[in-house]
Amino acid sequence: MKFFRKYVILSIALLALPLAGHALNATLTARLDTIHVLMGKTRVVTLQLVKDKSVQGIFPCDHADTVNAHVEIASRPAPKVTSLGNGREQVDKQLVIQAFEPGEYSVGPFLYVAGSDTLKSNVLRLRVDSIKVNEKGDIKDYAPVIKPPYKFFDWVPDFVTNLWWLWLIILVVAAAVWYYFKYVRKGKNPFKHEKKRLPPYEEAMQRLKLLKAQQLWQNNQEKEYYTALTDILREYIDRRFSINAVEMTSTQILESLKQNPETKLVNDQLSEILVIADFVKFAGQRPLADDNERSMARAESFVEATKPAPQPQDSDDKPTEKEKKEAPK
Repeated sequence: MKFFRKYVILSIALLALPLAGHALNATLTARLDTIHVLMGKTRVVTLQLVKDKSVQGIFPCDHADTVNAHVEIASRPAPKVTSLGNGREQVDKQLVIQAFEPGEYSVGPFLYVAGSDTLKSNVLRLRVDSIKVNEKGDIKDYAPVIKPPYKFFDWVPDFVTNLWWLWLIILVVAAAVWYYFKYVRKGKNPFKHEKKRLPPYEEAMQRLKLLKAQQLWQNNQEKEYYTALTDILREYIDRRFSINAVEMTSTQILESLKQNPETKLVNDQLSEILVIADFVKFAGQRPLADDNERSMARAESFVEATKPAPQPQDSDDKPTEKEKKEAPK
């Protein structure tokens, strides 16, 4: 209503002014796409303004919500400006109007104000038709209320669904922290499949058997033979007795094993192997064939002598007194 009153007051004041279309050298025309419209439906009024480009003014209808007491302005699309040459231009402006009461109404005139001059368009006629109702038809009842099926997220609180991105970030951060402490901090790679390693005794005996089958010293490769032989023994000692034999010299290994009761008796066998190996690897000497075979036999004997004792059976696996009596003799 406030906009309507302003529009009425402005229209009365402008109508009191002398029209100056000739002074402006401009024309303003209005047309309606159709004069009939159903209640609530919309129609388009097109205002066409032809003027000099230097003339600047306003459409008072841009500041009102209604055309009159019965016709409202629903929307205003952006105007289209076309250059006509010789300093002239054409402005095509549209107003989308609608009415909600049946009757025949005057639409316009529409105004264009440029300084102290005012242009006025022609008046349009609009007939608003009511919606016909079939009084003889059956009265339809309201449609029944259909209860929609519940879904999972219908049971989730709004603060969870609205802040889903925050919960996602928290979940990702928690997963990253767990991954760090579970794998990265311990130097593990969960995506790398590591083959299960044999126990120290079984691995050493298997590697000694493979070394023997290669026949390195038989093919004049004594240095490679003793290098592989000592590597097998060093890794076996490392895993079996938790002694860092891989990084130790031969003397350090023997001194460490002297302190271990399990290796004290067989330390001489290992000592002879390491002495010959050092002569071959560092002094370039070539041992006899008997020495090579004896070194392999001593290595196997050392590993066999330090083999872990079998674990005692659990009490649950021991036969009971009744089972001993019933057992066949």
